[in-house]
Formats: sequence, C-alpha cells, structure tokens
Amino acid sequence: MKRAGIPYRSVPAAGVHGVGLRALPGNLSKIVRGVFQSRRILREFKPDVLFFTGGYVAAPMAVAGHNIPAVLYVPDIEPGLALNFLARYADIITVTAPDSKKYFQRTERIRLTGYPLRADLGAWSREKATQHFGLDLSKPVLLVTGGSKGARSINIAVLNRLNDLLEAAQIIHITGSLDFETVKSTAETMPADLKARYHIMPYLHEMGAALAAADLVLSRAGASSLGEYPFFGLPAVLVPYPYAWRYQKVNADYLAEHSAAVILQDELLADTLFPVLNDLLQNEHKREAMRTAMQKLSNPHAADAIASHIMELAGVQTL
Repeated sequence: MKRAGIPYRSVPAAGVHGVGLRALPGNLSKIVRGVFQSRRILREFKPDVLFFTGGYVAAPMAVAGHNIPAVLYVPDIEPGLALNFLARYADIITVTAPDSKKYFQRTERIRLTGYPLRADLGAWSREKATQHFGLDLSKPVLLVTGGSKGARSINIAVLNRLNDLLEAAQIIHITGSLDFETVKSTAETMPADLKARYHIMPYLHEMGAALAAADLVLSRAGASSLGEYPFFGLPAVLVPYPYAWRYQKVNADYLAEHSAAVILQDELLADTLFPVLNDLLQNEHKREAMRTAMQKLSNPHAADAIASHIMELAGVQTL
C-alpha cells in the first residue's frame, strides 16, 4: 500500500480454523480487538461501501461494518472459509467464473465479472516480448513459473529433463527465490547452444512480457491462472499445489474441462512432465486448439465490472 501511495490502517486479526486449542483464545482476542479497531476506522472514514477480497484479516471489518453495503470478490472458483464467512455480509458477490455459483446459496447476489488484471499486462505484444527476452521466433517458448517463492517440485522436475526440454523449446524459467542459485548452477554447466535458450530469473516484475512471449506455460493453478492465461490465450500445463485445500485443483479442473489446460499430479511429475510437455511443444495444432479454448474464457474488463458494482452500491451513476 505504501508503494502505491494508498493510505493504510492495520486491524488486529487472526485465523481460528485449525490453529489448535492453545492458540484459539489469543486469536479470538485479536479478532475482538480488531472489531473495535474497525469501528473506530469506520467512524473516521465514513465509507459508503466496503470491498472485500478474502482473508481472515477482513473478518473484523465485516462484523464492524455489517450495516454498510459491501461487495465481495471471489478470485478462486471455490471460496474458502474466510470468503464464505464474508459472503454473509456482502450485498453483491463478484466471481471469476460461472462455476463459483454452485458454492453459494443466494445466487441472486452473484455477478460474473472475471479476474481483474493489472493494466500493465496489456502493454506487451508478442513481438515486443520476444525482443525483450531476445528469443528466436522459430522455436516455441515454454514459460515455467511457481510464484515469488517458486514451486520446488516443478523446478526439480524441469531440471531433471532440462537438456531434453531445451532441445524442444526455449525456456523462460521464473524459479522463485529459494531455488534460483541451484538452477543457476545447473545452467552454467550446460552446452553453450542450450544455455542460450534458457532464460532464468528468481522473479520477474514484467510478468506480462513472459506471458506474451510464451507458447505454453507450466505452473501451479492459483487464481491468477483463471485471468492471466485466458487474457493471453496461453495453453497451460497445471500442477495443483497438493499440500493445501483443493482451491487449485478446482481451478485446474475448470480450465481442463474447457480444453484449455492439461493437469499433472505433483507426485507424478518425474514420470509425466517431459512426455506431456514435449507432446504439446511438438504439436502446434494442439496448442492452437488450447489457445482458442483459453481465449474464450477471458474477461479483460473484469476490474471495470467490479468497480461498477462498487459504484452501484454507493449510489453513483456509471457510464
């Protein structure tokens, strides 16, 4: 918030699900203090509308502002516990995909908006992106990403078949901070011709460049995959994170059911990763069919749609 120049006030909050009996009293105390702090903020700020995007930190504000109109945005297809709690206080629930409707009882409050995208993503064309990375247009481009910390199982599986993959494609590999040095060390031992096709980095601010340049992406299945991949019409091989609730599995299933993605199980990556990636990298017609299917799921004006619902509750006329 400070980086964006937006005024920010903190509110005490804590989770209560699965925290254990020892931590529960302290967490409940934080929530109560959070409600009182939220009331003070509301008295000072006097908002016309509240906007929630999930997380237990929003719960105290939702309780304190129960009499103020509220909009909730659900990024993943299946809402988690916090989002289900916040939905009780929302007058309008905006969702990324139509499949979210089955997880709510009062569907008349639901508005399909799509996933809101950063404005800078649209600044990248395929030509500009390939120039940015110095890519060869004659070979397909595989983007591998696992978020800011990376996805260790994906990184390891890619490293184990790296030479084979580089024979088939150029690779933009966003490793995350934890595995970057390991991946970098491996890259330094490769033959020069393969090393030239391998673009590694721990993190990338210009994510739009990587998405615009890629012919295929290998990644987890977080909520952003529901918005960014459709926007760029980017075929995906998705590996849902296996050590959490099933949000990513549901997201991946949605894209796969629309023929826009292929799903790989995390525990089977050693055997399945290269055959699946190589098949898609060698088959331009299959990728094109997936690209068309992915593009059909795009809602590029999602942010405007969400904003219009917020303004609607505030009683402000929009064009």
